[in-house]
Amino acid sequence: MEAALRHMLALLLALQLGPRGAAAYKVDKYSLLMPNVRPNRPELYLCTPIKVDPSKPYYIVGFEPNATMSTAHHMLLYGCKFPGSQKSVWNCGEMAEHDDYLETSNPCGEGSQIIYAWARDAPKLELPEGVGFMVGGKSPIQYLVLQVHYAHIEKFKDGSTDNSGIFLHYTERPLNKLAGVILLGTAGEIPPRAEEHMETSCKITERKKIYPFAYRTHTHSLGKIVSGYRVRKGENGKDNWVLLGKRNPLTPQMFYPVFNKEPIVYGDRLAARCTMKSTRDRYTEIGPTNNDEMCNFYLMYWVENDTPLKKKYCFSLGPPNYYWETAHEFNYIPDEEASSLNA
Repeated sequence: MEAALRHMLALLLALQLGPRGAAAYKVDKYSLLMPNVRPNRPELYLCTPIKVDPSKPYYIVGFEPNATMSTAHHMLLYGCKFPGSQKSVWNCGEMAEHDDYLETSNPCGEGSQIIYAWARDAPKLELPEGVGFMVGGKSPIQYLVLQVHYAHIEKFKDGSTDNSGIFLHYTERPLNKLAGVILLGTAGEIPPRAEEHMETSCKITERKKIYPFAYRTHTHSLGKIVSGYRVRKGENGKDNWVLLGKRNPLTPQMFYPVFNKEPIVYGDRLAARCTMKSTRDRYTEIGPTNNDEMCNFYLMYWVENDTPLKKKYCFSLGPPNYYWETAHEFNYIPDEEASSLNA
């Protein structure tokens, strides 16, 4: 009787865990880490690359960060056709100036796309069952480039070095649900002692059906709320705003499950708003340092038996040059909901 009960419980557990719990496919781990670097000045961005085997595809199904916010302000993982440098480490800040010690270049030399981002001690991320980022083989991602932003360097003044990075979980089993990321963001500036809405939007112009499953928000210290939407024109001309995600960006900046998993299709628009509140006596511009700001909404999705969107980035000029209302792209804007956690 006890043996039969144990067998039944094991069967129920296997059904609850699903295919991955039953070892549907082998998952290996690869360490993409900074090679014991020693940052020599604050607000430094460093990049290190790996070349992916071009003879066959691999599918990344999980990301396990090896970092703490006391060391790394944030990390980005880029997929590239070619890296920005052939060096093992280079200075790769968005607005990097000449560096006497390191080569200065962008993360990617060609074919840039962000496939993962981490900040504020976010935990690891596992993709849904059967979903993966295809790299290597005939995919456009032939290199992976890790970028780490070192905002502060006090802990390295004694000669200590750093190996922050990401453990990549991957499988060689072909997957038919391929993951992608589209990054929504803005340029612009925030006036002193003011609340400002930094907004962006773009239209889906590719005839693909994408299934959103995770979102991530990112600002620096002035961000209060970041929200993202799928907007679809109704038959009566009224815009239908579907909330994909909304969060205080100063909480752990991990990828969270989207609020709505309905597919996004040709003709839909994606829109994002960052509500920023400045306590400073100066203008704050978009930029890479803690004295600057950023407004980012990442949307992670998958496509079935198709390739991810060619469009990887959706940016606007931001305030005072771009707002949803003055761009005349939308109606019935959910103004209160987009800027309040309680609405």
